[in-house]
Amino acid sequence: MRVVMFGYQTWGHKTLEALIGSDHEVALVVTHPASEQRYESIWADSVEDLARSNGIDVELAQRPTPELIERVKLAEPDIIVANNWRTWLPRELFDLPPHGTLNLHDSLLPRFTGFSPVIWSMISGATETGLTAHRMDDDLDTGDVLVQKAVPIGPTDTATELVGATIDLIPDVLLDALAQIESGTATWTPQNLEERTFFHKRSERDSLIDWTWPAKDLDRFVRALSDPYPNAYTFVRGQRLRITKARVSRGIYGGTPGRIFIKEGDGMVIVAGPNAHRGQNHGLVLERVRTDDDVEHNALDFFPHGGGYLTDEA
Repeated sequence: MRVVMFGYQTWGHKTLEALIGSDHEVALVVTHPASEQRYESIWADSVEDLARSNGIDVELAQRPTPELIERVKLAEPDIIVANNWRTWLPRELFDLPPHGTLNLHDSLLPRFTGFSPVIWSMISGATETGLTAHRMDDDLDTGDVLVQKAVPIGPTDTATELVGATIDLIPDVLLDALAQIESGTATWTPQNLEERTFFHKRSERDSLIDWTWPAKDLDRFVRALSDPYPNAYTFVRGQRLRITKARVSRGIYGGTPGRIFIKEGDGMVIVAGPNAHRGQNHGLVLERVRTDDDVEHNALDFFPHGGGYLTDEA
């Protein structure tokens, strides 16, 4: 089939790689200009460079314009493929080709619609994530599903590892979906939108630790914000402290959430959880921390003894 691709960052790059290596013809690539925005500089493989190096026409755009829509019409695609395109596509565009637009979203829709789905899925305690190929419609990530593949979320996984795993699913999911569409065997399954969960774009505030969360939730929170993502952070003695490695304590610890308490193994226990005064919770054991000068420390070097509190403000 003749394809126009809308995509950005490593997700778009992997999608274009798969299309270039397939029997399909890529008539045009539309991507965003390079950005220094924090989240957009992560996983920043260039779709533009890959397209140009393969002699494929490229359009750079932040959002659709009448001129861009006309350019897509001139390309005469059989289908549009989109992955990590960051702005809304109007029906005039996504319904333009005979087969419409196939969108790839890195969650198991209808759950984790919206932004940073792998990070939010880890934070929420989901047991799996994955990749969905679905038909684009007027709303965000709500169209009928064609292909889904899952990735389990293990007890020590980081978001970085899981994002890589979902990116690795792109070729199989994409080419399976396109083969079904081209052969006329595609079976589209409507999403049960009563099960839809919709998560907002992440900002710095969303990485701030709340010590009243249970330790098992905080452990996931730290792993969900693994390098190169902005790490989970807290404040101590007026300075910000990022937590890069932690685990749930073996022991049960009581007191006030955020209390820097006692050594356990190779880390420092922080009292955590709801109703911590009842003495029924595990703590979070900090093992590695990073100060704002980007120096990483063993937690026991940074906290040679207990005392004081970690807080949510400087």
